[in-house]
Amino acid sequence: MKLLMHTCCAPCSVYCIDSLRNEGIEPVVYWYNPNIHPYMEYKARRDTLKEYTKSINIDAIFEEEYGLDEFCKNVIDDLENRCQNYCYKVRLEQTAKYAKEHGFDTISTTLFVSPYQKHDLLKEQGEEIAKKYGLSFLYRDFRVGFREGQAKARELGLYMQKYCGCVFSEEDRYLRHNKR
Repeated sequence: MKLLMHTCCAPCSVYCIDSLRNEGIEPVVYWYNPNIHPYMEYKARRDTLKEYTKSINIDAIFEEEYGLDEFCKNVIDDLENRCQNYCYKVRLEQTAKYAKEHGFDTISTTLFVSPYQKHDLLKEQGEEIAKKYGLSFLYRDFRVGFREGQAKARELGLYMQKYCGCVFSEEDRYLRHNKR
């Protein structure tokens, strides 16, 4: 299996990579996240992932596309469904395209470590997109290791983001915080 794993950030990748390596699978990390905003957040997550992948000696590919304009154009009419209608699809689609063009046979994503993501929907979209490109989709429910991965990320001193990625998820975080 030649696995290209879409990776949203270093902290979420910790458990996923460790778990896959324990299975004898060596993923290649793939950074493509034009949904992360603002730019300094995008840069902090990207740079942390670059440092982390070097430190654990894992291959990583970084697609540099800070996509604020495209993101806004694609989510503004349906903010409540932005994850499933844009964020998941655009990242998985680009991962599949890259995988197909560069000899990978399988794709997956670190988003499966998060208890905050819509797993069933994400899995369904991943399988459909992989099939479209003649690839396999590797599903693992990494949520069991979410806390362990986060703890290890803290021990390593990795930058720990406070929200999912887009500016609207940051707003959601503030709104929930203010309600408490």
